[in-house]
Amino acid sequence: MEYRVAFWNLENLFAPEGHPGREPWIARAVARDLAGWTPRLFERKADQLAVGIASIGATQGGQPEDAAGPDLLGFCEVENRYAVDALLSALSHRVPGRDYRAVHVDATRDRRGIDTGFIYDASRLDPIPTELFSHFVMRRTGTRDITQQTFTTRSGNQIVAFANHWPSRSGGHHESSGFRATAGETLGYWHERVREQKGRDVAVVAIGDFNDDPGDASLCVHARATRERDDVEGATSARFYNVSWNYLRQRATSASGRERTLYGTLYFRGNGHVLDQILVSRGLLTGSGPLRVLEHSARIEAPAAMVHRSKNHGPIRFGLPRGKPASVDPDGFSDHFPVSVVVEER
Repeated sequence: MEYRVAFWNLENLFAPEGHPGREPWIARAVARDLAGWTPRLFERKADQLAVGIASIGATQGGQPEDAAGPDLLGFCEVENRYAVDALLSALSHRVPGRDYRAVHVDATRDRRGIDTGFIYDASRLDPIPTELFSHFVMRRTGTRDITQQTFTTRSGNQIVAFANHWPSRSGGHHESSGFRATAGETLGYWHERVREQKGRDVAVVAIGDFNDDPGDASLCVHARATRERDDVEGATSARFYNVSWNYLRQRATSASGRERTLYGTLYFRGNGHVLDQILVSRGLLTGSGPLRVLEHSARIEAPAAMVHRSKNHGPIRFGLPRGKPASVDPDGFSDHFPVSVVVEER
C-alpha cells in the first residue's frame, strides 16, 4: 500500500467579500484585498484549487483529470471552515472516487486570520480526534499555528502529521529570521514530545510553507532538519530528514508547451525559492517500522496548466481583486506549487 502525502499553500482562500461569518478584526485587516471578491470569483478559485489537487500524483505534464489526488494534503492560507467546506465540495466533483474530509482548527491569530489544516481520504486514513493540537508560534504582530494530527491507516499504523506555515519574510529575510527560528524551535519541541510518547521510530511528517529555504538556520539548526540521511538514522534525539533536496532543479512543461527547469516552489523577483518542504522522521527512514518514505518520489507537483511559460515565474497565480477585478486570473491557481512524496506501508 502506498500513500501520497502532499502540501499546498492555497494562497488567500478567503470567503467572499462581506461574508457574514468573518470575524470583525479579519474584515478590517483584509477589506482592501477582498474588494470585489465576489461569490463567483471565490467559487472559481475553489474549483481551480480542486483541479490542482486532483492533479497531484499525475504523471508530470499529464492532465489533472487523469489523476486521483493525494491521500493526505496539508494546506495553509485558508480563512475559515466555510472556505474549507467549499473546497471539499469542489473536490467531490473533481475527484468523485475519493472521500475527502478535513481537519481544521479555526484558531490562528495571524494578522489576516489564515489557517493551516489537512484534507484526507477517509477511505484510507482516520484522524484520531483526541490527537489534534494547535501549536502557536508567537511573534509581536500575531501568531500562526502549527496543526498536529495523528492519522491511522486501515492496517492500524500511525502517521503523526504537522502542517506548518511559518512567519513570512515581511520586513526583510534577515530582519524576520528570528520569527522563523522560533517556529523551528516550536516544531522541534513537539517532535521530541511525540517521540517520548510514541517511541523513537514513530512515523512523523512535517509539511508546510516554511518561508525559508532548506539550508536556512530555521530548518537546519532550530527544526533540526538535514539533507544528511545517516545523521537522522543514527540520531538519539529528534531530527528530520528533509526530502525536499530531492526536487531541486526539477524539469516541467509550461502551459505553452515549453519545457523548463523549476528552481523552486515559489518565485520572488525572478528567483526560485524552495519554501514548501517535506520533513520526515527517523522512523520513516530506517525500515524498522511498517511505514517507509520513498524519498526519490519527492517532487514539485507542476502540471502544465499551472506552470508559467517564463523561466522567471513559477506557478500561475489566481490573485485577489483589491478593487480591480482585472488583476485576477481566473485560469490561475496559487503563487506556490504543491509538493508531495510517497509513503509505503509494508
